[in-house]
Amino acid sequence: MSDRYAPAKSFPPYAFLPGTDPHPTRDPGGHSHGLVETPPPYRDPDLWAENEDYLHGVDLYNHGYLWEAHEAWEGLWHVTKPDGDQALFLQGLIQCTAACLKIAMEQPRGLERLAELGTDKLTRVARNRGPHYMGLDLLDFAAEMRAFAAGEPSSVAGRPVLELEVAGVAPPVAGPMPRPHVERS
Repeated sequence: MSDRYAPAKSFPPYAFLPGTDPHPTRDPGGHSHGLVETPPPYRDPDLWAENEDYLHGVDLYNHGYLWEAHEAWEGLWHVTKPDGDQALFLQGLIQCTAACLKIAMEQPRGLERLAELGTDKLTRVARNRGPHYMGLDLLDFAAEMRAFAAGEPSSVAGRPVLELEVAGVAPPVAGPMPRPHVERS
């Protein structure tokens, strides 16, 4: 049993933290510098379990690569804009992920505001499409994220994880952001 939803996709060597690490794409020392990004294809939300880009974003988030998860979902968000609920769902995940990044950046108002915006979007999707969407129990995750943000956390380690309804995947455990040493140029 794996603890990943998209085990074929690798993790970057470090989790980017703005203001601390080389920017992944703009800095020559960044972990994704020079990689050519191609827009992901649109996938119907009912086929979420086959959407490697979505699942990889979930893995990145669950394993502490918050900026990278945000970026993975942002590409999907752009191609899903015509599908209002899927775009709203992805935007909600992006905002909840950005909220968690604000902890390490020591921006508590950013955490509070982005968590509120993101969970509101997830709740709207639950009203429109039902409580389970793209494998996630929206109402449970939104409640856990609200409680996490309200608890004034000092670490991302206790953030709620994205536990999808997929057989053969062990329930994830949220850990701290991976912080291996990064050489500065």
